[in-house]
Parts: sequence; C-alpha cells; structure tokens
Amino acid sequence: MAQFYSPKRRVTTRQNSPVLTLTVDNLDPFGQGVAHHNGKAIFVPGVLPGEQAEVQLTEEKNKFAKGRLKRLLSRSPQRVEPRCPHFGVCGGCQQQHADESLQQQSKAAALVRMIARETGVTPQQEPVIAGPQYGYRRRARLGLLWQPKQQRLAMGFRQAASSDLVPVTRCPVLHPELEQLLTPLRSCLSALQVARRLGHVELVLADNGPVLVLRHLDALKEDDRQALQAFARTKNVTIYLAPDSDSLEKLCGETPYYQVDGLRLDFSPRDFIQVNDHVNQQMVAQALEWLSIQPNDRVLDLFCGMGNFTLPLARRAAAVVGIEGVATLVANGQYNAHKNRLNNASFFHENLEEDVEQQPWAAQGFDKVMLDPARAGAAGVMSHIVKLAPERVVYVSCNPTTLARDSKVLLSAGYRLARVRMLDMFPHTGHLESMALFINGSAPEVAAK
Repeated sequence: MAQFYSPKRRVTTRQNSPVLTLTVDNLDPFGQGVAHHNGKAIFVPGVLPGEQAEVQLTEEKNKFAKGRLKRLLSRSPQRVEPRCPHFGVCGGCQQQHADESLQQQSKAAALVRMIARETGVTPQQEPVIAGPQYGYRRRARLGLLWQPKQQRLAMGFRQAASSDLVPVTRCPVLHPELEQLLTPLRSCLSALQVARRLGHVELVLADNGPVLVLRHLDALKEDDRQALQAFARTKNVTIYLAPDSDSLEKLCGETPYYQVDGLRLDFSPRDFIQVNDHVNQQMVAQALEWLSIQPNDRVLDLFCGMGNFTLPLARRAAAVVGIEGVATLVANGQYNAHKNRLNNASFFHENLEEDVEQQPWAAQGFDKVMLDPARAGAAGVMSHIVKLAPERVVYVSCNPTTLARDSKVLLSAGYRLARVRMLDMFPHTGHLESMALFINGSAPEVAAK
C-alpha cells in the first residue's frame, strides 16, 4: 500500500477554518482526491479528479493538508454509485465511488511515479492484472461484540480510522458464498450460550467450500458445539474452534484446499493464502512466464509461504528451494510437495532478516530467483541475490516503497528493470500490489503478450 503522508505524525487541527472551493486533479491510491491550494497538496476523501467541491480543512502541515467535503459542485463521469450500504462508514473499502478504470489507472500511475522517483527508471505502463471488482474476497475477519443494552451480538468490520465495530449485513466484495453466510451466522452465534464471550470469526472460502474459524474466550458447552455442528451441516461449512491465538480444533468438516496451476494445496485456515483467487492465478502464470523456466534450471523461492509459487515452479524446473520464516507454512509446503509428487522441491525454515550467508541454502547456486516478501520488503537478502547472480529475478510486492528501495540494489548491480505490472489484488481499497521482472546483463527480455 503506497503512503504519501503518515497519519500518525503530529498534525495541527484547524478550528473554524474557512471553506475553500477546490478542483481535484488527481486521485491517490487510498481513493482520496488530491487538490492544490497555495502550493500545498490537499487530500479530500470522496472527491474525484475533475470535480469541484467546497472543502473545509481539518488538518494542516507544512507540505500537505487534509480536508472534509462539504458540498460537491460538479460530478465526474467516472463517479459511480457504491454497491455496499456500509460504504463510507466501514473502513474496508475506500474507492467504491470511483469506477474500475479510474481506480486502476490511479494506482498504476502511482506505482510508476514511485519507482521512477526512487530509481531513475521509468517503467512502461502495462495492462493491469485484474479480476472481478466485486465478490473477489475469499477471506475476511469479522469482529464480534456483545451489546448489553440491546442484548444482542454485533458482527462486522471496524469503522474507518476507529476501533468501533460497524455491524454489516452485506459485503459485496466478499465472495457470494461467504456474503450469504453473514446473516444466518450472526443469528447462530447470537443464540450460543457463550455469545457474550466471543472474540471474532474468520471466513475463508476454500475450493471445497466455506471455512469458519471461531475465536471464543470461554470453553464451549456441549449444546453450543451441537448448535455449531447443526449450522455447519445446514450451510455445508467446515468449522474450526480457536480458544486462543495458538490453538485450533477442527469441530467438523473437511481439510480446506485451493488449486493453482493444476496443483492442490491443502492449508490450515490460519495459513496465509492470497485473498483474490482470480488475480493469484494470473500472477502465478505471469511469474512463470517471466522467469522462463528451463528444464535444467535451479530456482530459489524466497518468502515462499506454503508453496504458492514454489510448487508450480517445481513442475517446470530441475529443482526449487523455498525459504520461509513461518514453520507451519514450511511444513505445509513440504506436505503439499509430497502430495503432488514433486520430489524436486525442498523447503527451509529460516529468518530472511537475519544473516542469510550463514543459512544452509545460501551455499547453493541458482539460475532464477522468485521472491514475494511482506510489506517490509527484502532488504536483508537483496545483496545475496546479487551474489548469486541469477539470470532473472521476479519480485512480487505489496508495498511499492520497499519494491523501489530493493530495486536499486539490483539496478546498481547491472540488472535492468524489464517489466512491471500492477496487480489489482484488492479493488476499492488503498492496497497497491505489483510485480517486477529484472534481467541480468544482456539476457533477452520476455516478449510482452
């Protein structure tokens, strides 16, 4: 997610500030309109490029200010009606008022600007990797709160810029199989004897059906267990119980799995999997194409998780080595490699923020490198990638700031930034995901499709 200012910094709140008439000329990745007044950028939620509005300043610093929309004076043709009745209150989405093309164009332009500013290289804008704009989320975590005055259980998401819970009855970005569970699930949980002592509920859509993880603060009585099992039978849901942050008990149902590149990956509902299946399928296919795997290649997959890229790579390469810092993900990667009869895939449980030179995998040689780090990026391992001198590096990023930072290490070592594509992994939100291809020296580029 790109950030152009930090809301945590100390700001000056303008009391009784004047109302300004502004014309927004840009949209930041968070869906805020960006206007300019007296040489200062002013961020205004709810206003789109080309729209004129009356805006009251709410916060002001030396280089930017924030404003509140008082009245819209003109309307952009790219303004659309949000589908969600909770939009503007729930903090999950920020851009449902902007059409698909504007959202993607704004994020893609922000990605190119950031990389160009930090590296001096201006990537060519390529088509965005995207899927459906609604019904795309296969995972969500909803808060649960007993309301003593109303004597009822509230279930929902957090309010924007607040810890307050927004009860939701609909969520159009959720996959329909999960969205249709919202109302009956709240009714089921409200009727439990332990309803006052529930923490949250996680919904995950596996390829073999919905999965529910219930965090409960008190032990469940037998009646509650039976009620949950009855709900599971009626709705064809697998249910796990989580009495604490470390424990997980399967109450009923099947082990969840998802498929990618024709492979089946079993997972625990607490394992990380990509939220957007449509984009994930395309992302993996693009990485495979860019890496141009040959039968004799040895491939290194850093921050590999449970093998989302590792196992598809193993179908094509001589050998693939995956490195991951979470032990359970490593175990699941090993299990899925065995289940898919991929004997050329091996996994190491290592912390890539520590001295990687001392780790057992580091002495091996590799022809290609794949990496998909968290928001903090891959600063601890970039110099070792250079030392390995692979022909190609594909970097999948959820933070363009750290992608730009890490890119400079490869560029200074003689790699060229051959391709960059934005991934619309989280439509209607401020998340900016991308992937980049780096090619060593004079190796040929992959032709654009």
